[in-house]
Amino acid sequence: MAFDDDLDVRDAREWMRLARSGNLAAAWAVSDRIRARRGGVRDWSLPRHLQQVWDGAPFDGRRVLVRCYHGLGDTIQFIRYAPLVRARARSVAVWAQPAVLPLLGGVSGVDQWLALHDGIPDVEYDVDIEIMELPYAFRTTLTTIPDVVPYLAADPRPLAGDGLRVGVAWRAGDWDSRRSIPFSQLAPLLDADGASFYSLELRPTADERHDKLRLLDTDGLVITARTIAAMDLVISIDSMPAHLAGALGVPTWTLLPFDADWRWMERRSDNPWYPTMRLFRQGSPGAWTQVIDDICAALRTVGRRKRASNQSFHGSDFDVAITA
Repeated sequence: MAFDDDLDVRDAREWMRLARSGNLAAAWAVSDRIRARRGGVRDWSLPRHLQQVWDGAPFDGRRVLVRCYHGLGDTIQFIRYAPLVRARARSVAVWAQPAVLPLLGGVSGVDQWLALHDGIPDVEYDVDIEIMELPYAFRTTLTTIPDVVPYLAADPRPLAGDGLRVGVAWRAGDWDSRRSIPFSQLAPLLDADGASFYSLELRPTADERHDKLRLLDTDGLVITARTIAAMDLVISIDSMPAHLAGALGVPTWTLLPFDADWRWMERRSDNPWYPTMRLFRQGSPGAWTQVIDDICAALRTVGRRKRASNQSFHGSDFDVAITA
């Protein structure tokens, strides 16, 4: 969302404070104020990810277009709303990034999938909304988040490797480098005993290599999803693999910067959007060392439990992250 004046900026800061605290109902009231002040006028000249699309029109009995103008992870997270939209609408079309379309085919509630491109969507509609506006449209609170997982599916990929299978992602997109972990700081967790580690990065660089990190072909989201589905655990920074693992219902440990995005809230090690996810947070800006130390301690705890029980891994085994 773009902000036109000082009043918008103050409201945006208030919105972020409320959302991070988990008070979504109050955050949506701030959104109402901003939209009312603008009179429903849209600025199509803005970059897509800054556009406010929905004008507040109801979905009931109408043709709804869902625009996916943010990142792949955002589309994966909020596509869960499609069945809720369809329960009210006459029809639902989703205009999404071409890369993610092969992965979303099994999502219910969508009558037509369209590949996002420059220009206008090739479909007739009565109401349109950007996908990240759907929680606002449904006045979602922490208790009404559609939190049933998995809501995406993938056949696990056959992989070599013994012990605990752990997929790792450490590099975020260029627009927010605070989310990325330098590989040299991540490397200590690869020394954990009893685990096989697999890179979930598309093209690791020469200095992102490690004897205990297996490099795989992950060119395409379907292959990435199949790789993640084969994991016992995914360890990822705030990026698409974390959302994909959460949507697939795979145990996920997400590593967060100090000023994390609103959807991760504050002072929580769990996340209501993804029941199988646990959060590890920086204690201060840029401080990844303690986060990696906590992850290593949690991995040791999982290893001790499994050696003691001599059983296969289950999702609850990874809840140790809460207290590690």
